[in-house]
Amino acid sequence: MKVLRRKEGPSLDVRLAALVEATELGAGRLPDEVVAAAREVAGRAGARRELSLEHTVVALAGATGSGKSSLYNALAGRQLADVGVTRPTTSTAQAALWDGDGAGPLLDWLEVPHRHPAGETGDLAGLVLLDLPDHDSIRLSHRLEVDRLVRQVDVLVWVVDPQKYADAALHERYLRPLAGHRDVTVVVLNQVDRLPPAAVDRCLDDLRRLLDGDGLTGVPVLAVSARTGQGLDGLRGLLAERVADRRSWSARLSADVTTAAGHLATDPQATDPQATGEPSATERKGMGKRPGGAERGLTEALCVAAGVPVIVEAVARGHRHRAVVATGWPVTRWLRRFRPDPLRRLRIEAGRGKDVVGRTSVPAASGAQRARVETAIRDVGEAAANGLPGPWAAAVRQAARSRAGELTDAVDRVVATTSAGATRRPRWWRAVNVLQWLVFGALLAGALWLGVLFAMDYLRLPQPPLPTAGEVPWPTVLLLGGAVTGVLIALASRLAAWLGGRRRARRTARALRTAIAQVGREMVLEPAEAELATYARFTEAVTVARG
Repeated sequence: MKVLRRKEGPSLDVRLAALVEATELGAGRLPDEVVAAAREVAGRAGARRELSLEHTVVALAGATGSGKSSLYNALAGRQLADVGVTRPTTSTAQAALWDGDGAGPLLDWLEVPHRHPAGETGDLAGLVLLDLPDHDSIRLSHRLEVDRLVRQVDVLVWVVDPQKYADAALHERYLRPLAGHRDVTVVVLNQVDRLPPAAVDRCLDDLRRLLDGDGLTGVPVLAVSARTGQGLDGLRGLLAERVADRRSWSARLSADVTTAAGHLATDPQATDPQATGEPSATERKGMGKRPGGAERGLTEALCVAAGVPVIVEAVARGHRHRAVVATGWPVTRWLRRFRPDPLRRLRIEAGRGKDVVGRTSVPAASGAQRARVETAIRDVGEAAANGLPGPWAAAVRQAARSRAGELTDAVDRVVATTSAGATRRPRWWRAVNVLQWLVFGALLAGALWLGVLFAMDYLRLPQPPLPTAGEVPWPTVLLLGGAVTGVLIALASRLAAWLGGRRRARRTARALRTAIAQVGREMVLEPAEAELATYARFTEAVTVARG
């Protein structure tokens, strides 16, 4: 028969390290008091692990008149604490030690000045029993002493009496917050000798009901009488088991780490007090993913604000303008130079590369365009923060806006760098330019030839033989052919420039969109994703810390 073994969780050392990591990741994002409390737990746990592990510190805590000091004396077998009836007599904690060798540093850490050897050691060897001040004392120093030691001892024994076991202050301030410490909590109903047996049972049942409501289901509840000794053997036996186990300190630290990690994970904005910041499997599917729709919206908004449509139109017109200057008919192309170059007007030049300093002359974004960019940044933050607990969602949104002030200059630089490629001259322009000048040279040669012939005829000089192309003299062919050919080449070049301008404008638009999208990713999306990665590490650390 196959035996199924329960999988063990991470060790206490691993959980402590995870808690420390979670506090570091949560600092500045979660409430300061929550992070500080978790750090205190981690520090306290580390200190306790360095002290005596052979001793178990058990604290008797209770309200005024609960008989806690009487119970302390009865367990110790000696009159160590003064006993009062109506007023608190315990002002500082005192300790009874069963075989207390080596417990000095532990008590120093607990800041317990009064230490007494107990009676017979027996099976309680290693027990350090503390008698705490009353948690409802009229003196603030007494209550602060209780609060401090309640956070430090290994086992808590809450002593209540039949009159005040349902005290709201006890349950709301101490028992309910210790719901995660069931393994190191014991509740003792003292003074049962004052009640008939039936009333004792009713009190125990009612006390159990209250403890269940506090989340302390399964916590041992014992009925004792410090005056008569009723139930003391059962309490001694329970304490002997805890001392012999030598693991109460570990159980206490484990509960502290679990509780601290739970507080780190709790979403303060949740309406359910038990709700935590740990997402469910379904919620996790929608978290940590790149917000595609919002990213596209950001790119569109940045493109419009950066004047990409203006630049693209200028690229098409500028290409045609420069093509005419470079490939037009030499007789008329010089006129084009009097027209402004659309790209030069925007300060987009081939020499403006990655090291460009300054801005282009693209018109500044309007108020509506800037508002659209801000809305797009906010949408990216909201999409990235979807499903996160309040503090982390706020951190992600803030991260998305963290570099918004740098966007304008960064986009302008990348626009200048990317658009500079649109000013490069195609190689065919040079070839056509050479051809145009050759054709123009032929035209000039024909004109000069005809001029010479006209002059010779005017001077009635003898005419040299005149070659012809068919019936047309070659000077006429050169003159007319050069003019017609030059015009045709110019028209063909202009058509090619128009098509090339459209093609180059499309390429520039794609390149600008890609470059601007990269800027948006670097300055908006990546900071948000880095915060999401931090949250993922935080969640993993909290999960490990909670065991």
